[in-house]
Amino acid sequence: MFHVVIPARYAAARLPGKPLLSIAGRPLIQWVWDCARASGAASVIVATDDERIRRTVTKFGADCVMTSAQHASGTDRIAEVARVRGFAARDIVVNLQGDEPMMPPSVIAEIAAALDARPTIDIATAVARIGSLAEFLDTSCVKALRALDGRALYFSRAPVPWPRDHAIEGRPATFEGAWRHIGIYAYRVRSLLEFAAWMPTSLELAEKLEQLRALEHGMSIHLVALAQAPPAGVDTPEDLERVRAALRDAAGAGEGGGAQ
Repeated sequence: MFHVVIPARYAAARLPGKPLLSIAGRPLIQWVWDCARASGAASVIVATDDERIRRTVTKFGADCVMTSAQHASGTDRIAEVARVRGFAARDIVVNLQGDEPMMPPSVIAEIAAALDARPTIDIATAVARIGSLAEFLDTSCVKALRALDGRALYFSRAPVPWPRDHAIEGRPATFEGAWRHIGIYAYRVRSLLEFAAWMPTSLELAEKLEQLRALEHGMSIHLVALAQAPPAGVDTPEDLERVRAALRDAAGAGEGGGAQ
C-alpha cells in the first residue's frame, strides 16, 4: 500500500498558474491526478497553499490539503501532509510533481513497489539510460551514478561518469554508463520527516539538487532503472504546447476507439 501526494503551487516564473492551465479541456493538475489514481495508490492527495488550486481540484473530486506557504520545496509540503494525515512511520508516500501530466501510472507503482521490497532503503527514485551526447552534456539533465545493486552513489548536473580515456579536446566521445534521473520519489514516512527536518547541505546547495541532502546524511536511495524515460513534464511554454498536442491526440484517439 502506498499514498501519492501531488505538490502544486500557483507561482511559477515561466508559467504562472501552471497547475490550472488548460490541456484538452481540463486543468493540468487533473491530468496528473488521473495518472496517480490509475497507479493503484491507496490515496491521492493534492497539497497546495493556493485557494485557487484548492477550489479547482475539489471541483473535480480530488482530496486536497492546504499547506503552509513558507515551504521551500515540494518535499516539505509532502512532509506536512504526512503529519496532518497521520501516516504511519512505515507507510510509503510517492511525490508526484504537479507538472507531470504524462507520468505512466505503472512507473508510480513501480517506484513504490521497489521501496516496499527493500526494508533497509529510505527512498526510491527512477533513472533511464541517457540517449545522446547532447543530453549527457546538458546541465538541466541531472545525471545519476548507480551502484551494481541499484543504490545511488551520487547525482550531478555535470556529465558523469567522465570517460577520461575517450575525451577529445575536452569533450567526451562516449557516455556509456550514464543515467538520467527521473524526478519522482517514493519515501518511507519516517525517512521523509527526518529529511524535511534537516537544513540544506553543502553539496545540495552547490548542485541545487535536494536529493544530495539525503546522501550527505547517510540515507540510502534505490534507483529503479526504467526501460524508457517517461515523457518530460511541463516547465516552459514550449513544453506546454508539446503536452497539449500529445494529450489532445491521445484523447481524440480514445474517443475514436470508443466509436468503432
